[in-house]
Amino acid sequence: MNTRLKQFLSAENITQAQFADNINVVRASVSHVLSGRNNPSYEFIRSIMVKYPKLNIEWLMFGKGKMYKEQEIQEIPDAHIPPTDLLFPEFEDEKPEIEEINEIVASSDSPNVIVNQRKVSKIIILFDDGTFQEM
Repeated sequence: MNTRLKQFLSAENITQAQFADNINVVRASVSHVLSGRNNPSYEFIRSIMVKYPKLNIEWLMFGKGKMYKEQEIQEIPDAHIPPTDLLFPEFEDEKPEIEEINEIVASSDSPNVIVNQRKVSKIIILFDDGTFQEM
């Protein structure tokens, strides 16, 4: 485990002392775990899990899987997607009503006006660790 913990500290670009401070443990206990002198306690592991929720604890403890948890892609039914005015309340006053759009199209001088209403088909969330999640 000490080798994987060193890899994690390197990936997070933090020192042993910063790591100890982040998980609220005595700096010597991190040093002892990294040197292989002591095994980590339950509280040590629990503190890591709380402070670094993206870290895959199975990887850290047993070497199984990848260092970071992979985000699960979940299908979200349309009924659970909030209206855009809830997502972007600052633009609520700026959005035209459907009736206004229909009036503009109906009053157009060009008889062959085709209006294509677009729908969101994919949302991609980019995380600071270089991973992403598609929705």
